[in-house]
Amino acid sequence: MDIPISENAQLAFDTILQKPTKGIPSWLINPMEHSIIERLAGVQQGEYVRDYERVYIKMQNAFGTCMLDQYIPDNPLSMGSHGYEATDKGPTTGADKILLDGMIIDSPETTAEHMERFLFERLRTKIAEFDEDRAVKQILEEETEIQNKLGDNILKCPYGHAVIPAFEYSTYGYANYFMVFALYPELIEKQFALQADYGILVNKALARACKEGNLPPLYRIDYDLADSRGTLTSIESLEKLWFPHFARCIKPLLDAGIKLIWHCDGNLMKMIPRLLEVGLHGFQGFQYEDGMDYEKICRMKTKDGDDLIIIAGVSVTRTLPMGTPADVKREIDWLVANGPKTGLFLGASSSIAPGVPWENIVALKEGLSYYRKHGRG
Repeated sequence: MDIPISENAQLAFDTILQKPTKGIPSWLINPMEHSIIERLAGVQQGEYVRDYERVYIKMQNAFGTCMLDQYIPDNPLSMGSHGYEATDKGPTTGADKILLDGMIIDSPETTAEHMERFLFERLRTKIAEFDEDRAVKQILEEETEIQNKLGDNILKCPYGHAVIPAFEYSTYGYANYFMVFALYPELIEKQFALQADYGILVNKALARACKEGNLPPLYRIDYDLADSRGTLTSIESLEKLWFPHFARCIKPLLDAGIKLIWHCDGNLMKMIPRLLEVGLHGFQGFQYEDGMDYEKICRMKTKDGDDLIIIAGVSVTRTLPMGTPADVKREIDWLVANGPKTGLFLGASSSIAPGVPWENIVALKEGLSYYRKHGRG
């Protein structure tokens, strides 16, 4: 895949390589309110639903996006003017009953039984049947197709391909899964080990695809391991059960020179040093009100002593919905003043929910445009 050579895309690429740049590139924007998408894109009301992909790309270009990793043009279709409107209930969204493979999952015992009978066997099958050549081909086809849709003005970074050990709460529900975590840690480590075995295969294919396809060497791992109180399990249990398998499965990516950053939801402060120790290069998506110390994080270094890559965002849970345009501008200035001198992207901290005042969206757009053109001055 050819790297786009427009000014915007080049600014993003140079920032990934942590070269000195005049401007600060903008990361993707993902407003969930249809009217906001349409106003930013400069199209008629109702046009997003009728032609969501075209309008989404037009919005990204109009907003000044330099780099996009997660391509989710249909994501806002799950939203109405007042928020999330889907009625399907799952294991973590209020399902009355969790039924998997003919088993009712209603206790740690039934969860453990299902893991041993079904989950582990499926992982072993995926490992046995994995085809690296086919995986490389699929990754390159997907990334090339999206880059072609975006055009030369936006740099597409790979996303959604890597595999890491994952908590299975979305399968079994929070209560069931975390009771197994507490009662049967040996079972959980077996799960993480099998996922890492599979992850090594997938991540080798991703590393090969990045090299063969000349993809930008930045990859964001997007997985939630914390809430507003801290990590979902104790840091000690993560150290024992999760980190060793996480470290070995990301090694193919690190060995290939791909810079890995972590998406931060909740309060991950206790995990930050350990993530850097195993080789991560930076972070994205800070919930400052939950205790994420942006200034402290930006002063940290990689294990090789380099500055971090930071995708800094104006808060979508505090400043954008409840602040004023002056608050938005002030937060952008703060992000820039305290961010790394190279490797900094700017945007919103996550998806922007319905209800954010238009004036705040405009202030975000104008603030990012200023720093994209003038940098730190």
